[in-house]
Order: sequence, then C-alpha cells, then structure tokens
Amino acid sequence: MGRKRGEGQFFVDSGATYTVLQQDVWERLGLSPKRIVELVLADGSTIFRQLSEAIIELPPYGQYYSPVILGESEDENLLGMITLEIFGLVLDPLKRILRPIRAVLK
Repeated sequence: MGRKRGEGQFFVDSGATYTVLQQDVWERLGLSPKRIVELVLADGSTIFRQLSEAIIELPPYGQYYSPVILGESEDENLLGMITLEIFGLVLDPLKRILRPIRAVLK
C-alpha cells in the first residue's frame, strides 16, 4: 500500500513538545495510534491523546519521521519542539523564523 500525502499549515509552538495533527488530517493519512500520552496544557490541566508517527517534510529542510499527537476535532495543527529538533531547527522568537540549531557536542 502506498503512502498517503497531505499538505497543511502549522502553528510553530515553542512551548509544545509534540507536533499535533488535526483529526481530519491524520484520519486522511491513515495514521494509527501507537500509545497514549499524558499532556499538560498551558493552564496546568492534563489531557490524554494518542501518539503515532508520520513522515514530515519541511521544504527546504528535508523529510524525517517524527512522533505526532493524533488530535481531536478541536485541536489545531502545531509543529512542536521534538519535530523541530529532529530537523535541527529552533524557533527564533524575536525574528519569528526557523533557524538551524547550534549543536554542541561535549
């Protein structure tokens, strides 16, 4: 069976750990849950969501596997920090752009 593809717009959220896919997006892609994770919201409350994985492409940075939260109908597409780190990127909050991580190896 071939891979399903889709395009979408994402908010980049430097406070979000995981990337979130809206329900209609992950259902169209045919993603299935791998496990359930507990997530803490900005107000301190917790919710549970299903976690899967997807190949994400960010032109011109390439494409990589990344864990993704399978969002519910009220959730928005968010690009989280784990995905950005997999791509070797960080959000510059002042310029509001993605830039390469200055990686340190000691």
